[in-house]
Amino acid sequence: MKSRRLSIPNRFNLALAADLDTPVVEPPVAYAIFAHCFTCGRNLTAEKHISLALTQAGIAVLRFDFAGLGESEGHFYDTNFSTQVSDLLDVADFLEKNYQAPQLLIGHSLGGAAVLMAADALPSVKAVATIGAPAAPNHVKHLLEDVEERIRSMGEAEAIIAGRAFKVKRHFLDDLDTHALPERVRDFKKALLVLHAPFDQVVGIENARIIYQAAVHPKSFMSLDTADHLLTRRDDARYAGNLIAQWAGRYFEKNTRPPLITDKQAVARIGKSGFTTEIQTGIHHLLADEPISVGGENLGPSPYDLLLASLGACTAMTLRMYADRKNWDLQEVRVHLEHRKDYPKDMGHTEQQDSKVDFIERIIELEGDLDEAQRAKLLEISNKCPVHRTLHSDIVVETSIR
Repeated sequence: MKSRRLSIPNRFNLALAADLDTPVVEPPVAYAIFAHCFTCGRNLTAEKHISLALTQAGIAVLRFDFAGLGESEGHFYDTNFSTQVSDLLDVADFLEKNYQAPQLLIGHSLGGAAVLMAADALPSVKAVATIGAPAAPNHVKHLLEDVEERIRSMGEAEAIIAGRAFKVKRHFLDDLDTHALPERVRDFKKALLVLHAPFDQVVGIENARIIYQAAVHPKSFMSLDTADHLLTRRDDARYAGNLIAQWAGRYFEKNTRPPLITDKQAVARIGKSGFTTEIQTGIHHLLADEPISVGGENLGPSPYDLLLASLGACTAMTLRMYADRKNWDLQEVRVHLEHRKDYPKDMGHTEQQDSKVDFIERIIELEGDLDEAQRAKLLEISNKCPVHRTLHSDIVVETSIR
């Protein structure tokens, strides 16, 4: 994933801070906009992991801070739900003019309500996904219960939300009551995916039921199981991102991204910057990368990691095959590997003592009712795995430019 920092002007001449996350290889399959939760921001951990999952599926994601929040200009007390919807429309207009019109909207919590309100005004949008969204914007009033009376009587008051202080004015409360979300969803002309955790303690699961029942097909619901409202666990956020990517793909009008196609066993592709590399072998896709310490993003194993993985997998498969043929009680094989450059003097070689050679350490764990003779034989067989033999044989790599 690559990120570009953007500044997007809204209709009130305020600069909205944004990040455009794009796939390793461009152009993207489609563009999406992510609307964050109430008083949150675009840099919430969950948003980053969801965006990562989407970019790995080829979808570019624009994350932005609503006016008065995060790094965007403005004051929170001058905003309300209606201004957040207008911010969303302004961001979509910027995306269409400078990149490509969005085909997917994603909203988390109150951001989910915002994308539902904005979607019909965006003809390019084909699919909308909500995460822990309330069935009505005024649901957030429960976060203001302690100060609501003071806000209405005095016109404004300070509220503590998620440990932070926000000045809230009466127009914010009044505006919440003007939006009838279920009625808007009934007229929906977009594909809808509702994601919600059954034990969400902030926005109860009954909100997902109301949204889902109000919507017409095509609509889908996916449970986020034990996730919390903010999807603070990385695995929950990545799961949500993968679900959205798989679901939304069928609704995109076109795929302008060149597919990985080859008539060979494998193909690898890298973009114009960074080290993250896409790999396809048959129907299988994976990423390779370098560690952050050497300039990569650590989104996948390094080339040498993949080499070790190949040797380890081949070793394990070979031992499994041999033990099955002999009907031996081999329950499990674990192959531990490490690669380094080392001098040959400690490895029984006398030539080129001053030159480093590649050294792979392989340690094999065998579980099962095996005697010493069987274990010794399996150790011998491990050296006969095809990848091991390839590494020890003369290898010719013939390279040409297509």
